[in-house]
Amino acid sequence: MKRGIFSIVLIWLLVASLGVTAPANEELSVTDIVERANLAAYYAGADGRATVQMTITDAQGRERQREFAILRYDVKDGGEQKFYVYFNKPADVRKMVYLVHKYLDRDDDRWLYLPALDLVKRIAASDKRTSFVGSHFLYEDVSGRSITEDTHELLETTEQHYVLKNIPKDPETVEFSSYVVWIDRQTFMPMKAEYRDKEAQPYRVVEALEVRDIQGYPTVVKSRVRDLTGGGQTVSEFSEIKYDVGLKEQIFTERYLRRPPREVR
Repeated sequence: MKRGIFSIVLIWLLVASLGVTAPANEELSVTDIVERANLAAYYAGADGRATVQMTITDAQGRERQREFAILRYDVKDGGEQKFYVYFNKPADVRKMVYLVHKYLDRDDDRWLYLPALDLVKRIAASDKRTSFVGSHFLYEDVSGRSITEDTHELLETTEQHYVLKNIPKDPETVEFSSYVVWIDRQTFMPMKAEYRDKEAQPYRVVEALEVRDIQGYPTVVKSRVRDLTGGGQTVSEFSEIKYDVGLKEQIFTERYLRRPPREVR
């Protein structure tokens, strides 16, 4: 089971294009588009690192900040991956760690280390679509949603985008009825996702706000998720982005939840 593009991840920095631009006259199937976007969205370089400044704004306009470093390691290009998120600010979340092992054939494994309690907590699969550290992003946004969990339909092809509608095969496991994704035709980068509730009304939008070239990879360096019903939004800005850092796989283990590696400090 392949993992998908369609959570439009929190980790936009690590979702650069692989240069998989399709020839202008090439006709692609929905499967082709989804698979190319999956590669474009999750597998730039062998690994990656960045610093993330997250601004969470609630419905009353009050802001909170989060700052963390994020590492990504590809076990196999197009296959399993591992993610390590280390929080630096504010003080109440400092040294907190979120670790993900992403699989192709089953639910991801997720751990959260809470330093104030010196406690390692497993994140249940049933909680994957709950808020990530109080933001409008979800735990599942870090590692992505499997493309085999949804059916995909090409709604239209515009000059700039492929527009796909995606419907969950098991609607009881998610809060949405469908979502529409706009995929850049040149880079296959997912640029916007609009989620619709059980009444088919839009309630959540995730979008790329700024894209730059980083080491030859078009990379989203600013993204936003908006809550269209409850109000509020979260904006993530990425800096110190590097690919092919040479990360060691051993960093992405429970042992390093309490001993953060130098790459994130």
